[in-house]
Amino acid sequence: MSDNQFDARERQDPAQRERDLFARLPELLAHATAKSGAWAEHLAGHDLAAVTDRDSLAALPVLRKSDLLHRQKANPPFGGFLAGELSGAARVFMSPGPIWEPQAPGLDPWNGARSLHAAGFRKGDVVLNAFSYHLTPGGFILDQGAIALGCTVFPAGVGNTDMQVEAIEVLRPTGFVGTPDYLKVLLDRGREQDRDVSSIKKALVSGGALFPSLRQEYADQGISVGQCYATADLGVIAYESEAREGMLVNEDYIVEIVRPGTGEPVADGEVGELVVTNFNSLYPLIRFATGDLSKILPGQSPCGRTNMRLAGWMGRADQRTKIKGMFVDPAQIAQIVSAHPEVSKARLAVGRDGESDTMTLSVETEVMENGLSERVAVTLRDVTRLKGAVELVSPGNLPNDGKVIADEREYG
Repeated sequence: MSDNQFDARERQDPAQRERDLFARLPELLAHATAKSGAWAEHLAGHDLAAVTDRDSLAALPVLRKSDLLHRQKANPPFGGFLAGELSGAARVFMSPGPIWEPQAPGLDPWNGARSLHAAGFRKGDVVLNAFSYHLTPGGFILDQGAIALGCTVFPAGVGNTDMQVEAIEVLRPTGFVGTPDYLKVLLDRGREQDRDVSSIKKALVSGGALFPSLRQEYADQGISVGQCYATADLGVIAYESEAREGMLVNEDYIVEIVRPGTGEPVADGEVGELVVTNFNSLYPLIRFATGDLSKILPGQSPCGRTNMRLAGWMGRADQRTKIKGMFVDPAQIAQIVSAHPEVSKARLAVGRDGESDTMTLSVETEVMENGLSERVAVTLRDVTRLKGAVELVSPGNLPNDGKVIADEREYG
């Protein structure tokens, strides 16, 4: 096996991969409906033993994240979709919404090791992990994958930049995982403090767009940066290879692209919503609609891996938007408005300042003083866990276009 090959499945015949996945699917469906009342209800009336190809899979209903949120609120914590007992989970997490997520048992439950290997990580690497370990599974997704690969992890988490810079100088990590722009923050701070942060030579980033200018800036410093597409519910769904031509679907996932708002698959090359089926026996997700937009790229990757390629993240099918690695939902903006009787309407604009995400919450109000903007800013931070600016505008001044969250970043 070559050094750039994680396992033989990456280069298997695509038709054989398809046969293997769909041969396993009826057993997963039988297990899910036998162990989970919610899945039995959701898939009632379908001949699950006959779901052995993409056409029959497309006949099953999708499960949208918004639906899962409502089901979890009605029947906490998992809405009845856990195919087993809570005692079978290694950890339980609470993501914004809130959405509850269980960690399945096993060394690499989110399938992160393959994406790290494709980004150049190897056994013996020391890895600084700057994803959050607090409440959400973000930090653990690639932490577990790195350990499975044989790496040593420094669980840095979010913030404490000066301490992280000191850790880089002392531990000499060869790899970084975190959001695309935070590595720049660490490198810039290290130079400001005259610390040696030159040990980092590879990175795997997620939770935001890796803009071409930022990737080039890292390359100019001798750092090779790959991306992966992961969600708290499903783990690492797709990842870049050294070819840097799209994102390869990870093994053990069935990915479909459907017309937003429906479960109908679109033609290859057409932009639509990403729908994923996993093979997690504790927390199976079948035709789970992520709300993210992408498309299937034609042909196979020049790197030799043979799985389906996605164009990467191309926006949201709804207005739920990822900012600095965290999702912000329109419901959270409504929560902020309800917390301040002086505010009648709000709109969150998401932009870029250099290589960092920014957000500005514009609120309609007749109260233009009395510390309102400061109080709303505190609520914004408490609700979203992110800092943002607040702008007070007179009633009727916000656009009448139905947008609660306006993503104004350019992804060219």
